[in-house]
Formats: sequence, C-alpha cells, structure tokens
Amino acid sequence: MEKAKLETVARMLVDAQRLVVLTGAGMSKESGVPTFREAHDGLWARYDPTSLATPGAFRRNPKLVWDWYTYRRELIAGSAPNPGHHALVALEDLLPQVVIVTQNVDGFHQQVGSSDVICLHGNIQENKCFDDCQGKPTLVDISRLEWDAETGPPTCPYCRQALVRPNVVWFNETLPVAVLERAQQLSQDCDVMLVIGTSGVVYPAAYLPMIAHQSGATVLEINPSPSGISQIAVQRLAGGSGELLPLIVDLIRQLKST
Repeated sequence: MEKAKLETVARMLVDAQRLVVLTGAGMSKESGVPTFREAHDGLWARYDPTSLATPGAFRRNPKLVWDWYTYRRELIAGSAPNPGHHALVALEDLLPQVVIVTQNVDGFHQQVGSSDVICLHGNIQENKCFDDCQGKPTLVDISRLEWDAETGPPTCPYCRQALVRPNVVWFNETLPVAVLERAQQLSQDCDVMLVIGTSGVVYPAAYLPMIAHQSGATVLEINPSPSGISQIAVQRLAGGSGELLPLIVDLIRQLKST
C-alpha cells in the first residue's frame, strides 16, 4: 500500500467532525468468520442458507433453524475481533464523533468496546421472542431459562406461547424502522463515511454511502476488491481492515501530535 494514499486518508479522517463507519462481511471474514453463504459444511452443506433464514422456515422446523444458528454461533465463538476492530475503537479517542453502522451480526464491534454501534441486521449473540410480545425487540436471556435444548428453542418467558429465536433480520423481514432511520439520518449528516469490507450490493445498507455522497460527505473505502461503492469513493485502499486501519490510526496520531 502506498504510504501517500494512507496519509491522504488519514488527513481526511483527521478533519472529520462526524464520521460514520459502515462495515460489512469482509471485515468479519478477516476474523475467520465465514460469510453467510460460506457457513455451510458437514451436515449443513445440503441446505441452502436462504431457505433456513426465514420466518417461514422457523415456523416449519424451529429446531432445524435453531440448530443452524447454534452452529453459526459456535463458528463465531472460535474467532475473534481483528486489529481493524480495535483500531476503530482507537478512532473514538482521536475524532469528535465516530458511529459504526454494521451489516455484521457477530457482535465484534461491541465486544472490543466501540461505544455507538448500529446493527442493521441484528446481533446473533442475542435472542428474542418470535412474536416480540413486549415490543420490538423483546430480548430474552436464554441463560436464565431451563429447557430441553435437544427439543429445539425455548418458549418465551413473557408470553409463554411464542418460541425464542435469534435476534437477526431474516429474509422476508424488514430492518427495524428506528435502526434504519437512524442510520439514514447519520449518513445524511456525516461529513466523512468510511466503508469497510462491504460489497455494496445488499440493500438497504448499500444506499447509505449513496446518501452520504449525495449529501456532500467524503466517502472512503477499504476493501481488497472493488465494490459497488468504489465508484463514489474519493479514496479507495485495496487491502484488509486488519492491516490498514492500525496504520491509519498511527498516522492520525502523528498528525494530531504535530
């Protein structure tokens, strides 16, 4: 990576008053988390992931879907946040405002200490009532429940009718309104948006850089390969966040110390 490009991006970030960071599956993949469609081997290889991640699939066979998400959680538990996640936490001490909007469900941003994280697609580490009986979302701490895990998911302890499911957005479901509206407003108000490891083809998340661009913000990208965002990025760094973000943070520290 040319040092000049890194320095240019660092200078743009130093000047940011309202930074929004949009992260996608590429950042989690650097941590060893398989992408949604890659999380299929062994006995799960015969299933289409899009046929499991739907409300209808859960209604038809809740144990199958629950077991698949248990498997995915085990994959995530075997991974860890990468240096890019930690570098984003460091940015909070260097810039006036940093908000992370993530398409990832692994919870790594929260795990390392990022203070303001908007999870567009939910958090696989959380569970909720299928019917959201107490409001959206009705989160359920399954560690406090007693049930036979061999039979599938537990019943919601509040309504005692609906089953508990992962707190993620499935196919055929819309993103939570308040979550999406805040992400859109922040994208409209930011002066810099840093897009990391996203293909830029999954909507509505892919609209957010366009909103920022149309509102006059500087769009920056970190991605090993060109994406649907590259055409509007003022600067694009080809590489992984785990390698490049720590370098950028070091450059920002140097700029702020002079």
